[in-house]
Amino acid sequence: MPKPCPAIRPCPGSAPAVALDPAILAAIERNACFAFSLSGGKDSTVAAHATIALLDRVGHPPDRRLAVHADLGRAEWRSTPATVDAVAARLGLPLLVVRRGAGDMVARWEQRFESGKRRYEALETYNLIGPWSSSSLRFCTSEMKAQIIGPELARRFRGETIVSVVGLRREESAARRATPISRIDERFAKARNQAGTRMISWHPLVDWTADQVFAAHERHDLPLHEAYCRYHSTRLSCAFCVLASGRDLEAASRASSNRDLYRHLVSIEAQSTFSFQQQRWLADVAPGLLPASLQKDIERAKRDAAGRRHIEAAMPVGLRFVKGWPPRMPSLAESTLIAAARTPILRRHKLDDLYPDAAAVRTRFAALIAAKHARATKTAIPRP
Repeated sequence: MPKPCPAIRPCPGSAPAVALDPAILAAIERNACFAFSLSGGKDSTVAAHATIALLDRVGHPPDRRLAVHADLGRAEWRSTPATVDAVAARLGLPLLVVRRGAGDMVARWEQRFESGKRRYEALETYNLIGPWSSSSLRFCTSEMKAQIIGPELARRFRGETIVSVVGLRREESAARRATPISRIDERFAKARNQAGTRMISWHPLVDWTADQVFAAHERHDLPLHEAYCRYHSTRLSCAFCVLASGRDLEAASRASSNRDLYRHLVSIEAQSTFSFQQQRWLADVAPGLLPASLQKDIERAKRDAAGRRHIEAAMPVGLRFVKGWPPRMPSLAESTLIAAARTPILRRHKLDDLYPDAAAVRTRFAALIAAKHARATKTAIPRP
């Protein structure tokens, strides 16, 4: 079983209380179901431990609790499943492991790029779309976790109130400073499901600091992932996370069990010409781990990426992708520019140039605009 790291020193004083609000107090009083989201990370472990201690004190029935882990497959640290198992066992929780049926996180990145290429070839998008998730498009937490866990819990606890315990903390980032103590998950509001299933997300550690979380691990002898203890990462997520710092990416690359994944993700960078993070190529984190052939491919990808950005930046600004694209018909001059700009990008990715000149581009835009108007008209027709 993974053990707390002796190098971590607990901060002085006792741990803070868990954060509570009226919605959570009412759910506890009604003996709601509690689902503890376990990632293997420090925050989810302590959130579960502190919450269970509270529930035990007030007499909440243990058989109304379970742990849930969304397995991201190849993107995970290899030691994460064992850590999650150890945490669930230490807390005395039955463990439910869920997975996306259409493939793991790596497959999702690959699928996104393949879809992006098809859409670009068909002139359904103005710019080529890369494979990676981002801070503004976190399908790693939506499609791979929330959209899998939520329906499974709703199925198992049909018609009940489910409290999903998640280890979010306001200290973690500027984006999380406004994290509430709890919130209703509207996807399971009564108006949207006949069984009346109601889900509440609860963040009991919302006001805790990282030092207090590590101190709780030490104080209560809780399992701690090797990412923190052995490799000194500041957080746990995917082994290589699109939101990770350079330091944490480098820490992950030092784990020998992550190196095949590292090389595979770098190969996706090379094939797609999109860097793993907007300002950082994953290939630059540990280039010594890459074979010479892949290093050569990356150098070409960087040159092609710069060329693609230059080409796309010169395309007509008023026609760039927005919701409901395309916004209008391009002029003849704009269509000529669009056709010329697409040719080298299509060639780079071995895609067919279906709209090679201005006339073909204008014909395609006309079809897209007609389809958009047809959809809008269909939506506007009231149902009897």
